[in-house]
Amino acid sequence: IEECLSNQHTHKSCAKVFCNPWERCVDGKCLCKLPYQCPKNGSSVCSTNGRHLPTYCHLKTYECQRPEAKFLHKGKCKSKATFSVSLGQGDLSLLQVKPVDQKTDFFVCASEWTMNEANVACRHLGFESGAEYQKANSRITEPALNLLHCLQITCRGLETSLAECHIEMKTRDCDEGLISLQCHENLRACSDGEFTCVNKKCIPLNKACDGVNDCGDLSDELCCRDCRGNSFHCRSGICIPSKNVCNQEVDCLTGEDEAKLLCAGFLLKYNGYLNSETHFFLFVKERKIIKTLLPQVHCGLRNHTLTRRKRIIGGQNATKGEFPWQVAIKETTNEGTTVYCGGVYIGGCWVLTAAHCVRANRVHQYRVWVAMLDSIRYNSEVDTFRLNKLIIHEKYNASTYENDIALLELRSSGKGECSPKYTTPACVPWSEYMFNTGDTCKVSGWGLEEGFAKPNFLKWGNVNLFQNCSELYPGRFFKQMACAGTYDGSIDSCKGDSGGPLVCFDAENVAYVWGIVSWGENCGEAGHPGVYTKVASYYDWISHHVTRSLISRYNV
Repeated sequence: IEECLSNQHTHKSCAKVFCNPWERCVDGKCLCKLPYQCPKNGSSVCSTNGRHLPTYCHLKTYECQRPEAKFLHKGKCKSKATFSVSLGQGDLSLLQVKPVDQKTDFFVCASEWTMNEANVACRHLGFESGAEYQKANSRITEPALNLLHCLQITCRGLETSLAECHIEMKTRDCDEGLISLQCHENLRACSDGEFTCVNKKCIPLNKACDGVNDCGDLSDELCCRDCRGNSFHCRSGICIPSKNVCNQEVDCLTGEDEAKLLCAGFLLKYNGYLNSETHFFLFVKERKIIKTLLPQVHCGLRNHTLTRRKRIIGGQNATKGEFPWQVAIKETTNEGTTVYCGGVYIGGCWVLTAAHCVRANRVHQYRVWVAMLDSIRYNSEVDTFRLNKLIIHEKYNASTYENDIALLELRSSGKGECSPKYTTPACVPWSEYMFNTGDTCKVSGWGLEEGFAKPNFLKWGNVNLFQNCSELYPGRFFKQMACAGTYDGSIDSCKGDSGGPLVCFDAENVAYVWGIVSWGENCGEAGHPGVYTKVASYYDWISHHVTRSLISRYNV
C-alpha cells in the first residue's frame, strides 16, 4: 500500500482506472484525444461558449483545449440558454443551481448528495481541487424563495460541470436539508488524523477507501487494502461505490464488479431501476455509447474449459484449444523436432518471447509453429511461419536477464495477412495492479520434464504469484520481474519453457499474458520459484512497436 501511495495515483492514472473514452493512456496517464479520434456517431451537444459540436466526445476533447467550454445541453445551441451555479452569501453558503430549462435558481436537496457531487459543484465554480466540505441545513430561518422544491442531483464524481449530472426537481420534504458548500481554496499541512490527497487536500482518514471521491482526484480510493461501508473492493486495490456494481460498465481492471456470477441475481432484482433514465444519466450514458463505438480488441478467450492438472514438469498434456496463444520457436539449424523456446501470440503478426531465446543475426533461421500440441506428430492445423522482423529490447542485459523480452513479427502470406487460423491472441496487461500475490495463473510449454527428459507434447500447470523474490534471489530480482511457483516446488517452468507464457485470468476468464518465462534455479525444487518478465511493465514498449490499437482492450 505504501508503494502504491508513493506513486501518487489519481483519476488520470491508467494503471489504476479506465480512461474516459475521450482520453487515451500515454505513459501511464489519461490524456485527451484529439477531436478527430472521436467516433462520428452520437447526439450533438452545445457548449457554454455557444459552440455546437457533433458529439459529447467531441465536446470533451474540445474542453481539454478550452476549459471554459463546458457542457451546456444536448442538441443545437439555443439562444439565451444558461446553466448557472452559485453559492449564497452569509454563514450558510447555500448552493443554488439554475438548470437550462428553468428560469430561476433552486436550492439543492441533501438526499443522495455526497462529496462526489460537492466536488463537481466546486469544479464548476472554478475550484480545481473541489470541495473542502459540504453539509445539509434543515433549519433555514432566513426568508428564501423556492423552499417548496429543491433539485436532486446525482453525479459520477469526475464531471467538470453540474450540467453533466442527473438533475430532477422534487417536492422538498418538510425536514429535508438543503446543501451548503465550502470550496477548497487554501492549502494547509494535513494532521495525523487526516489523509493527504495527491492534490494536497486534507480529508479525514475515515473518509478514505469508502467508495466516495472525497479528494476530487480519486486518490483516496486507489490504494486500499479493504473498503469501508458497503463500497466494493476491486482486486487492484481500489474502492468503488456499490451503485457502480453490476451497472453494465466495468470499473475494476479485471472486471469483477460486472462478473456474470455476481450480477445474475442483482440484475434480476434491480432490472427496472438499472434500465431507468435516472440511473443512466448523461455523463454515464454518453460514456457507454462512446465506448461501444470504439474499436474492440478480442483476445484471451478460448473455446475450452480447463480442468485441474499438476506440474509442467512431468505434467499431463494440454488438449486442443486449451492454450490457443501458445507458440513454439525452432531454429532450422538444429536437427530433429526439438522445440527451442516458447512464445505467446498477441494478435496481428506479433509474438512475444524472451530476449534470451533469440539472436538478431539469426532472424531468418527461426520458425514459429502455431496451434501445435505435439512436436513430432504431423497436424494439418499447425501453421509454420518465417520471421519478418525480430525486435529485442534495447536494454536487455544477458548477464542479469533484465528486460528479457523480444517481439517477433511473423512473415505474412501473399494477401498481407498473417492471422493464424487455429489460434487466439492472449491479452496484453497494461497495469501492474491487475493481478496480485496469491493469484493462481497457468504456465505452459515444452520444457524439461522430471528427470530432465524433453517432452514432445505441450504441458501446463497451475502456479501462484509470489509477492517478491528479491530475498530468494538477492541482487538478481528486479522490479520488472515477476515470480511464480508452488510452495513445495511441485509445479514450475523449466529449461525449454523459456519465452512461453504465464497467463492469468480476469473475472470473466479472459487470459492476460502476465509473464514470459525468463529464468530460475533448480527448477521444480521448493524455495526456487520461476522468474518471469513482467509483461505489464512493457506495455508501452510493446504498443510502440505493434501499434496500440492491436493490443488495447481499453484505454485505446
